[in-house]
Amino acid sequence: MDYRSEAPPIIREFLTYHETVKDHSKKTIDEYFLDLRMFFRYIKLIKNKVPRTTEFEDISISDVDLELVGSVSLADVYEYLSYLSRDRIKNQKGNSPGYGIDAAARARKVATIRSFYRYLTVKAKKLTENPVQGLDSPKLKKDLPRYLSEAESIALLSSVKGRNQTRDFCILTLFLNCGIRISELVGIDCADIHEDVLRIQGKGNKVRILYLNEACLEAIAAYLPMRNEIMGTSNVTDALFITSKRKRISTAAVHKLVKKHLSSAGLDSRQYSAHKLRHTAATLMLHNGVDVRTLQEILGHDHLNTTQIYTHVEDDHLRRARKATP
Repeated sequence: MDYRSEAPPIIREFLTYHETVKDHSKKTIDEYFLDLRMFFRYIKLIKNKVPRTTEFEDISISDVDLELVGSVSLADVYEYLSYLSRDRIKNQKGNSPGYGIDAAARARKVATIRSFYRYLTVKAKKLTENPVQGLDSPKLKKDLPRYLSEAESIALLSSVKGRNQTRDFCILTLFLNCGIRISELVGIDCADIHEDVLRIQGKGNKVRILYLNEACLEAIAAYLPMRNEIMGTSNVTDALFITSKRKRISTAAVHKLVKKHLSSAGLDSRQYSAHKLRHTAATLMLHNGVDVRTLQEILGHDHLNTTQIYTHVEDDHLRRARKATP
């Protein structure tokens, strides 16, 4: 998908700004485009810019211009959110799809719409007033992140066996000690490691530095001979984690191996995932005295309030300890 050929100029300018100035990733830009495409398909439909009999997915947004964009009201956006909540098909490819997308997905679409109109009024100055200025976001249920205990984490590492034992052990060790995202892990190159320093390229191509502890350094040292044996004299990839075919390991393969080793450790692989290992690392760091601002840097969160959910986990941990006191 290439928004540059599909998006009308007014949307293309917004996406280009976020890609070149804000340095957002291609995935983020594609999500912005899909959100705005769906929104303006709906706007064209309710404003009778296309016949009511037109299939929703067939509505073109190539003619969306400043006049249409500026005609949107707050009531139009709330009507759109109602459509998403009640009538939007959850899975377009499903055989028996349900209707209504969840609050988190709607909140992301609200954020995109807000950002688009803020750009038009503040940056591009194509609109004098922001028609969605007072737009509220769907209320999200704040579930505490699920994580493994220290004993369960040790059991997981102890369960690693098989042909790729040193590689898989190293992957799990980095997850549990560094709290990195799965996309960050598969993106690590050998050159990103220098002594005890690990260079991570995170969301939005933002780079951060992590310091590796002894467990990580030992796991990497144990894995590298296996990697080098597979790679031989070939220079196919600079990736740290590779497959037997000498290619960079995929996120799907990492998800699969995490589930496999969770099951081997007697843990419920339906309840835990690679992302839950990131939650585990964050929670265990907090339990062991890492302050929340340092944790924010380690996890690569842009905003402190994203990190502060772990303080609620800590509070829950302390409440359980209080109840256990005789």
